[in-house]
Amino acid sequence: MNKVYYVKEINAENLIKIYEALGVELKGKIGVKVSTGEAGSKGYLKADVIGPLVKKLNGTIIECNTAYPGKRNNAEDHMKVAEEHGFTSYAEVDIMDADGEFKIPVKNGKHLEYDLVGNNFKNYDSIINLAHGKGHAMGGFGANLKNQSIGIASRNGKAYIHSCGQDENPDTAWGRKHEQIDFIESMAEAATAVTEYLKENNKQIVYITVMNALSVDCDCDCNQGDPVMEDLGIIASLDPVANDQAFIDMIWNSKDPGSEKLKERIDTRLGREILPYAESLGLGSREYELVNID
Repeated sequence: MNKVYYVKEINAENLIKIYEALGVELKGKIGVKVSTGEAGSKGYLKADVIGPLVKKLNGTIIECNTAYPGKRNNAEDHMKVAEEHGFTSYAEVDIMDADGEFKIPVKNGKHLEYDLVGNNFKNYDSIINLAHGKGHAMGGFGANLKNQSIGIASRNGKAYIHSCGQDENPDTAWGRKHEQIDFIESMAEAATAVTEYLKENNKQIVYITVMNALSVDCDCDCNQGDPVMEDLGIIASLDPVANDQAFIDMIWNSKDPGSEKLKERIDTRLGREILPYAESLGLGSREYELVNID
């Protein structure tokens, strides 16, 4: 059974501590995948929490452009937002699809034939999938699986996932009709493709989710709402399905009255359905052992 490590207090020291608890020494050029947050959002991971870990590992913040209109749908404007949000103050930032994209195969998928990821993703030997756990208007919730699917996909790749494999063009993809469950499953297929690509190329990946500023909205929302419940802590694992399942379990087990709003957001979008489908694809397991490192 895969371990999910947990620490309650959210700070830079504990983020380093939980990374070290994983017992993995990441090699080579390290990419740290975070959401830079849309201009106007509030919940994105802050420099004072994640900066020391990124610096310690000499990591590069990696991101891709968005498929929706906004301040991050081209590399020049996206880099300005990354600077405004403090990311460039402690690490190099790489908008990975600034110089194009490449295809990686999706195996046994029902919706996607491939995943389109930022071209520079191939330059990294090791990845930290450093997610901010929160709600999401379209996916129900966002954590490691979303950060690895939509997050690592190029702008066109995001359109392809959102349209469930129908359209790579961000200008037309949003008009494609599909069922909600198809989108949820498409994210799982893309996330699985990324892990398989890394394994096949002898690259490493670890998963960490910081569960703070728990809004029903994503950091991609320029009008992101305020948190609806108390911070939950930090979790880390070598299994993204286990880590996301632990996040969901902590929400469902919370006695915070505000958790009902987050549960409603997640279930009205069929958000939890990503977990059994990702498990069926072989991405990981929903069974886990929670290890408190406090």
